[in-house]
Amino acid sequence: MKTKLLLKKTAIAAMLLPLACQAWAQAKPVNDATAPLHLLQPDYVTPYGKPSVEAVTKVLDRVFTYLDAASPAHAINAKTKKEITNFDQLDDDTVLAPGDFRLTSYEWGVTYAGMMLAAGATGDQRYNEYVNKRLTLLAKLSPATLKRMKADPKAKSPVRSMLQPHALDDIGAVCAAMIKAKRGGLQTDLTPLLNSCIEFIGTREFRFSDGTLARNRPQPNTLWLDDMFMAIPALAQLGKLTGDAKYYDDAVRQVKQFSDRMFNPQKGLYMHGWVQGMDVHPEFHWARANGWAVMTMVELLDVLPPEHPGYNMVLQQLRAHVKGLSAYQDGTGFWHQLIDRNDTYLETSATAIYAYSMARAINRGYIDKRAYAPAVILAWNAVATKVNAKGQVEGTCVGTGMGFDTAFYAYRPVNVYAAHGYGPVLLAGAEVITMIKTHQFEINDSSLQLVN
Repeated sequence: MKTKLLLKKTAIAAMLLPLACQAWAQAKPVNDATAPLHLLQPDYVTPYGKPSVEAVTKVLDRVFTYLDAASPAHAINAKTKKEITNFDQLDDDTVLAPGDFRLTSYEWGVTYAGMMLAAGATGDQRYNEYVNKRLTLLAKLSPATLKRMKADPKAKSPVRSMLQPHALDDIGAVCAAMIKAKRGGLQTDLTPLLNSCIEFIGTREFRFSDGTLARNRPQPNTLWLDDMFMAIPALAQLGKLTGDAKYYDDAVRQVKQFSDRMFNPQKGLYMHGWVQGMDVHPEFHWARANGWAVMTMVELLDVLPPEHPGYNMVLQQLRAHVKGLSAYQDGTGFWHQLIDRNDTYLETSATAIYAYSMARAINRGYIDKRAYAPAVILAWNAVATKVNAKGQVEGTCVGTGMGFDTAFYAYRPVNVYAAHGYGPVLLAGAEVITMIKTHQFEINDSSLQLVN
């Protein structure tokens, strides 16, 4: 009885307290002498403070549910629309079941990696099953495709671009994901696809005389910052899979030679493109390309032996880049399409990549956790606002080539079907879950602080 009476009195007091505060405010003006103004609630655009594991997981679940339905895991006959189950009887009408995204693209290589990381962070094996089904499908299509291509060089196949790549985009990111899946227990024979990756990166992709991976578009002898990611993580994973140091050596060399030409140490940012024949190198610090670069260094350090002579160089380069990036984070938590141009739009995929890369670097001890963890949380909170009720990622820049004027980058369209946003969101959410599970945060004087 006494307990019920106490609860009733407490409830009445809680109801009367706001009225008492209002009366006090009317009696005394609110100013520096009468109120703790530093405790006033800021009018944040983006939710502020550490999210719960459950909240992050719900965002990942929405993305998963959408992608599982929007990217089917089977092949069909384009004319009859019937599913193909006998992979020895392929013909030119064999296609992947239509969906919103391409299962063979480099963007989906990032998505496969994100799914696997999400499985580890959440314990939900649906994410791994998503990857295993699709990589198994691609692998099963490969032997028959190679046989058909040998008999007819013009034979069509949904995996032809992976078995006969024309650019690093065609194979590198998916190759890295395949090796991660193989190391994680995937039993499917990936040999034809892995061999294609090894051959293309090692012998067929155009390189400068010093071995730097390059392209001949849009200008002859051009470096694309994107190609750090399109090749180096695959080289790193090949080194881990085979134990052959030559892959590590090539990966480290690429980081150094790209950085020597394209990194601005004063800003801590990379330019998007570098052309050998130019005396002047215009600097456009495109956000997603910088994302590919910072993610590349984290991915390399994950498998590069610490005793490798290039390990410390890569680590210091990562730290310099993270320091530069963090200085340009917008108050909303996002980064701009052109990082150092606040008149360009806020972009989701790059923000997600930075959140992932910095969170993983904190979790692995590569960067100062107290300095950067609050920025990671703010970035994730921003990204989470761009995952709509259907699980689609909004605010992602579409595929982008290289340009030499501001308008080209500033007015690139955004679209929910830009595949570049999905893998980074999965990666970021998964790594943030790990970070908030293993580190303690608190609000101190209204600001988010990492305690340990």
